[in-house]
Amino acid sequence: MLTRSAALSSAVLSLLLAACAGENPAAPAQRFLAPVSGPGPWLSDDASSVSVRVSNQSERVACAEKDNVSILFQAPDVRRFTIEAAQPRYIGQLKRDNREPDWSGCDMHDDPVVPAEPREVVLYESAKLKLVAYTYAKFWRKNDVPFTVGNRVERGLHLVQLWVTDQGQSQELMVVYPPDGYFRVHPLPPPNLNGSDYGSSFLVGPIETEAGRLVVNLTGITFDPDERRFHLQYADGSMATLTVRGADGDRTVLDVDLGRRPGSARPFAALRSMYVTDLNADAARISVKEPAARSWREENILTFAGASATDVWMGRVVPSHHNTSAPDMVFHRFER
Repeated sequence: MLTRSAALSSAVLSLLLAACAGENPAAPAQRFLAPVSGPGPWLSDDASSVSVRVSNQSERVACAEKDNVSILFQAPDVRRFTIEAAQPRYIGQLKRDNREPDWSGCDMHDDPVVPAEPREVVLYESAKLKLVAYTYAKFWRKNDVPFTVGNRVERGLHLVQLWVTDQGQSQELMVVYPPDGYFRVHPLPPPNLNGSDYGSSFLVGPIETEAGRLVVNLTGITFDPDERRFHLQYADGSMATLTVRGADGDRTVLDVDLGRRPGSARPFAALRSMYVTDLNADAARISVKEPAARSWREENILTFAGASATDVWMGRVVPSHHNTSAPDMVFHRFER
C-alpha cells in the first residue's frame, strides 16, 4: 500500500507526464490571443535554460487569508524567464468552486491601514482588452505608483484588472497591485465552471521586505495594449517587462525580461501563497527539476528546504475548499 506521501508523489508524477504528453481531460475550447506554444508546462525545452536558487521563507499559520508561503528565486545573471498559470489536473472534475474567504483563525488587527478615497476608472478599452482600476477605502501600504496607458496617467491606484474578450465573453485574466507590486493570474475558465479563481500571487523585480511582507518598490507602470506588455520601473533604477504571450482554457503564459539588474544579489522573483493544510491551501506541493537529477523532487511546500532548479511547479494535487479552481504556478525557462 502506498503511503500518503508516496501517493501524492505518484499523483504529481502522473500529472507531469500527462501535461508533457498533451493530455487534457477537461478539453477547454476557449482561446485568447494565440494558442500557447511549446511542449507544455513543467518542461524546459531550450538548451539555454539555466538553474536558479530556489529558497523557502514560508511559515506555519492557521489563517487561510494570510500569505504564509514565500518561495524566492535568485540568480545574479538571469535576465529572462517564463511564468505559467496552469489549470490543476482535477479541474475537469469540479462540480463546485468555492471562492468565499475563510477568516477563521485570522487576527488582522495589527495590519497597517492607509485610508484613501474610493474610486473606479476604466483606463483602456478595445474590442479585445479592457483595463479597470480601483482605489479602495483603505490599503495596507502607501505607495503612489503612476499607471500609464497611451497618453493617460492615473495615480493612487490600488488594483488594476486586465480583462479580455474571448468568443463574445469578457473574462478577467490578471491583476496587479501597484503599491506593493503583486500580480495574480489565471487561465480562461474551463467549460465546466463559470469562472476561474485567483490563488497564489507573484512578484517580479528586486524583492524587498517591509512590515514582514515581501514587496517590490515600483515607481511606475506602463501598459502597451498592442504588445500586451507591462513595463515596470523600480525604485533602484532597474526596469522589467512582463508580456502576456498567450492564454486559453489550459493556461496563461507570461514572459518576463528583467533587463539590466543593479543590485542583482537580491531575489528577482517570488511566489506568495497560503497553506493551512493540504485541503485548505492555494499551493500545497512544490516540485523542482534539479540540473543533475534524473527525476523531479516533490514535497510539501512548507517543509521544502530549497534547491537549485531549472523548473519549479507549485500547486495542488487534491482539491482545496479554498479557491478550489485556483491555478498551479510554474516558473521555468530561466535564461541569461
